[in-house]
Amino acid sequence: MIRSLFSQAGVCALLACLCAWPAAGALAQAPDRPLRIILPVGAGSGVDVITRSLTGALSRALGGQSVVVENQPGAGGIPGTHAMIKSAPDGNTLSIVANTHVIAPSVLKSMPFDAIADVTPIAILGSSPFVVVVNPSKVSATNARDLAGFLKARPGAYNYASSGNGTILHLAGEMLVDELGADVRHIPYKGVAPMLTDVIGGQVELAVSALPTVQGHLKSGALRAIGVGSAARSPAAPEIPTIAEQGYPNFVAEGWFAAVGPARLPPETVRRLHAAFSAAMAAAEVREAMAKQGNLINVTSPEGAAQFMRSEMAKYARLVQKAGIKPD
Repeated sequence: MIRSLFSQAGVCALLACLCAWPAAGALAQAPDRPLRIILPVGAGSGVDVITRSLTGALSRALGGQSVVVENQPGAGGIPGTHAMIKSAPDGNTLSIVANTHVIAPSVLKSMPFDAIADVTPIAILGSSPFVVVVNPSKVSATNARDLAGFLKARPGAYNYASSGNGTILHLAGEMLVDELGADVRHIPYKGVAPMLTDVIGGQVELAVSALPTVQGHLKSGALRAIGVGSAARSPAAPEIPTIAEQGYPNFVAEGWFAAVGPARLPPETVRRLHAAFSAAMAAAEVREAMAKQGNLINVTSPEGAAQFMRSEMAKYARLVQKAGIKPD
């Protein structure tokens, strides 16, 4: 389960283990070629910021091998991920993917690759908590129970925004209204920025978004937080209660990010890359950057990552079917 994968105890155990390792630079000799990380998202997005925060530490952990980040956004991340999958399985081309990777098979009519069989999981690296936010001038509720009552008082009269049909924020919104037992209409946008613009402007009453994206708006009062979607409160905003602790235990939604390579990566290459990512995520500057961004670190084993990705695909497939979302 996601709560066990992203526990604080797991982070502490990882750091204690790494302290007994040799210096990060001794993990591998630097190959002549750079490590190319293809991101299926645009520059400045959450995964992009996360990836660029760890490249320096990752380079050191790879014995000085240079790390090049290449953004290939668009079409739900399919072209960028496909480019990585088509690369040689030599450990020199990887990707950092998120929830969208395992959601795509349920919301797209066809894909040029198998999201599970055509990748080699190296590690789930961590998570970014989601938070339910409302426009304070449109919604009087300050907690989850009040929000449920507010929405139920006028069935079908209110709207929730998402970053697009079939996105993780759409599915998180569906999970929320289902858990609250409310009838709320979905309004899809083309991205997080326009979604938040209309929630702040009052055109839409509520949304689910990544905590790092809305922290500034929460501080300014433009948005009000109802609760976070993670199993435990976020260290970046400990004052915000979870939706689960407010009486809705089935709402657990957060973004995760994982390092993957093409299929058929040799086991020794997977072990080398896993060790390097583990060391990079434990580096002081990376831990500081992740904390500042509101992200949680927990590096799983390759086997744990594979199991988790399969379970996440099944979970979202059930949610897509329950919500009646038609594949595009």
